[in-house]
Amino acid sequence: MIERHVTFEVLQGKEEAFEQFFVHEYRPAMSRMAGFVRLELLRESEAPSSYQMTIRFETLETAAAWRSSPEHQALSPKLKALYSGSQVQVYEVIA
Repeated sequence: MIERHVTFEVLQGKEEAFEQFFVHEYRPAMSRMAGFVRLELLRESEAPSSYQMTIRFETLETAAAWRSSPEHQALSPKLKALYSGSQVQVYEVIA
């Protein structure tokens, strides 16, 4: 199992739109993918424009299938319009 941690610096004033996009569009699309396990969105308590998305898939291949899917490709421009920068870390889940 793998877990991706994606940190987003959301554009000031776009925080509510980012959260709504995640709840109503991004999570529902991802949750329909084969190999999907879990998706959470965290907001940093001391930096309200800083978010972390934790994404869990069964394998690297199922995670890659999501990123190359038509659904992800369609949602990507909408997501990118809401943040100024992002960083990704990928972990293998041990226990």
